[in-house]
Amino acid sequence: MDFEFTKDQKMLQEEVRKFADAHIAPDAAEIDQSRDFPWKNIKKTAEMGLLGIIVPEKYGGSGFDYISLAIAIEELSRCCASTGVIVAVNNSLVTYPIVAFGTEEQKQKYLPALCSGEKLGAFGLTEPNAGSDVAGMETTARLEGDHYIINGTKRFITNAGEAGTFIVFASTDRNLKHKGISTFIVERDTPGFSLGKHEDLMGVRATANCELIFEDAKIPKENLLGKEGQGFMIAMNVLDVSRIDIGAQAVGIAQSALDESVKYAKERKAFGQPIGNFEMIQNMLAEMATQICAARFLVYYAGHCKNKGMPRFSRESAMSKYYGATIAVDVARKGVQIHGGYGYTKDYPIERIYRDAKILELYEGTSEIQKIVIARDLLK
Repeated sequence: MDFEFTKDQKMLQEEVRKFADAHIAPDAAEIDQSRDFPWKNIKKTAEMGLLGIIVPEKYGGSGFDYISLAIAIEELSRCCASTGVIVAVNNSLVTYPIVAFGTEEQKQKYLPALCSGEKLGAFGLTEPNAGSDVAGMETTARLEGDHYIINGTKRFITNAGEAGTFIVFASTDRNLKHKGISTFIVERDTPGFSLGKHEDLMGVRATANCELIFEDAKIPKENLLGKEGQGFMIAMNVLDVSRIDIGAQAVGIAQSALDESVKYAKERKAFGQPIGNFEMIQNMLAEMATQICAARFLVYYAGHCKNKGMPRFSRESAMSKYYGATIAVDVARKGVQIHGGYGYTKDYPIERIYRDAKILELYEGTSEIQKIVIARDLLK
């Protein structure tokens, strides 16, 4: 693995960093408080080609690789965790499965709009009673003539409130458990499909996180993604890619916590000198910086494995997501500690960063699930 970025990766990092500092960071606190979806900035990310980073150019994408995707998500998340995950979902959870498993007709129909920002994507896997236990999925789909009829509910769906295209998983044969799950492309105006509760989240609050409700929703037969019964395989493949994104988001959030803490340690004075002069503060800053560096290279290695075309890289992506989430929460916690009482107020960004970090241990598979994935790969 070459630790040097390519020319294109360097250019992407510089452009996204400059854009995020100028446009994303100034709105982060406001959208966290209001929960308003940041359409203005999402449209700008589309103009930069960031909504279809890994989509081939012939479908309207940027045609970059998976390390490039991680670079972009890290830089966006460093300035605003909500914006980072909105863009990540559109890339790895929506455009990626269409690229990887879609028919040529599906690619031509859906990818250009998802890349341009004309439509945004969402990924419907989690249910009220089936999160980590995908095989326990209760949403069903049955074929009637030229349509599948879907019934059920999905919950905690990022982007759902504003999305126009949904990747949805449903059981076409519940007797087969995980082998009976299938995947569908669902359009927002589908008869029988509606949105439910808008979640009031602790962090990443501007992500239009909603329930999806299916009541005899009619999905055209040609909107089946892959084949019947391939849904579990598709979901696991997609999550392998998405966990690179979430690892990158974790690094971005942690980097933001470190940046704010270094700034505060230089400015805040106690006992007649900046608190950064005290060894306890220096110890925490050194630990934070080292943790971030280690997490970043785990993410890059997982992206490298995908770039090299490895058929499975579940262990590497799970490691990047698990360790990234762990250190992001710890680095943010240390950041609050460095800020002292002010870290527990909304006067400084570290309070928002700490709240945003916690979700990393929960979505795209909890930290406990990541450890199971890693251990099973070791023991097989």
